[in-house]
Amino acid sequence: MREMVALLAKGGPVMIPLAGCSILALAVVLERAWTWLRLGPSDEPETVLARAAQGDWKEASRIGTASRSPAARVLAAGIEHRNPAATLAMETAARLEIARLKRFLPVLDTIVTLSPLLGLLGTVTGMIAAFGVMGHSGMNSPHAITGGVAEALIATAVGLGIAIAALVPLNFFNSRVDATLESIERYGSRLELLLAEAPAHRGPVAAAHGVISDT
Repeated sequence: MREMVALLAKGGPVMIPLAGCSILALAVVLERAWTWLRLGPSDEPETVLARAAQGDWKEASRIGTASRSPAARVLAAGIEHRNPAATLAMETAARLEIARLKRFLPVLDTIVTLSPLLGLLGTVTGMIAAFGVMGHSGMNSPHAITGGVAEALIATAVGLGIAIAALVPLNFFNSRVDATLESIERYGSRLELLLAEAPAHRGPVAAAHGVISDT
């Protein structure tokens, strides 16, 4: 362990921001993993649609509002505002849900881009120092020169390692967000169809009441 710390310390001052990037990336990955773990698979959107199909709008809205499923909450927003603008309400709710799911992902994306650049900066500064040694001592100390070059490459290796380690969970979380967005759009379209068909399925009692009220 001490040898590893000593090796990383040889990477120069740029290792400090690289260490910060690694800690921040780990924190974001753990937080997002916990968020998705809490969501988990859910059949509550189907339950909300089933209640809506039965005309039990109040219960459908209650189930959707209390649910952890983003799709169910979007459906609840559409049901609550079904008379004036269900589509607009679902679009607004979907934007909020997607924003929650993408929380901190721009930070992880920045780390993936920034870490290799910081590593390259550390390598460049290390190479400058190595050539400075060559300028003072000439070729009389080849070990010092090659050692400086080797130490300069440590920063690049660490930067690339952080970027690679963060890229995999970043792509995974983005794919989950895209899948959730597709699910929201699918359930939202089904609710719109239910709302459009609702007058045609009021039942004989409701239809008779409507005829009496018209007369």
